[in-house]
Amino acid sequence: MNARTEPAPAGSDAIARPPLVRELLLVAGLFLVYKFGRQLATGHTGEALRNAHRVWDVERAVHLPGEGAVQSLLLHGDGLAHVANTYYAAVHFPATVAFLVWLYLRRPVHYVWARRVLAAVTAAALVLHLLFPLAPPRMLAATGLVDTARVYGPSVYGDPATDSLSNQFAAMPSLHFGWALMVAVGLIVATRSRRRWLWLAHPLLTLLVIVGTANHYWLDALVAAALLGLALAVLHLPHRTASTAGRARSGLVPAQRDERALAGAGR
Repeated sequence: MNARTEPAPAGSDAIARPPLVRELLLVAGLFLVYKFGRQLATGHTGEALRNAHRVWDVERAVHLPGEGAVQSLLLHGDGLAHVANTYYAAVHFPATVAFLVWLYLRRPVHYVWARRVLAAVTAAALVLHLLFPLAPPRMLAATGLVDTARVYGPSVYGDPATDSLSNQFAAMPSLHFGWALMVAVGLIVATRSRRRWLWLAHPLLTLLVIVGTANHYWLDALVAAALLGLALAVLHLPHRTASTAGRARSGLVPAQRDERALAGAGR
């Protein structure tokens, strides 16, 4: 008995999903490489603080708005600062994982594209972290900013002198913002809802949080956006995705469309 082949559901990508085990190993491997690479950049306290002064001076020279203007909004009450710290600590990684899982299950072509873009941005960020260690504004007395995580909690970082789990001198670029922006871009590209542009609220809120909590400078986010833009310019989404989705939505194969076009021309 011959097995029946079910037609692909409308709107689905005409590509088989990558093997799940391979993808899990690949993503886990990339994460471990990144964590190991961040550890290589630790221990550069003096250089990181000098670079922080340079970044702060550059921002003032080009008249970027002060980070303190955003933080002042959070300091009107303990509750808002606590919510911002929680968002910083709890949303970044789970949101990106959920994004990739959804793409893997529903948009395989978009998943492969998004995974490649995120890997490229993360690799470029790691290189910058190694070449340009940067202390966050919460460590720079000249900023006059409050370490909201330490004061209001929760905090994902320990004492910089003893913290062996993370590199706190890797402020530029901000992967919090870079990943959030890619999540929004990926969902806007992969969906067709008229309200899909609302996904941009995620990177916008992330930007306000990372600046308001004094974990990043404006320039950290700008550099992350530039790296993402470069990655998107180089790693294109396959063109066949759009054409395949269009044929699926119309419910017609090319031969059927040609037949209807000829019939209309003969009227």
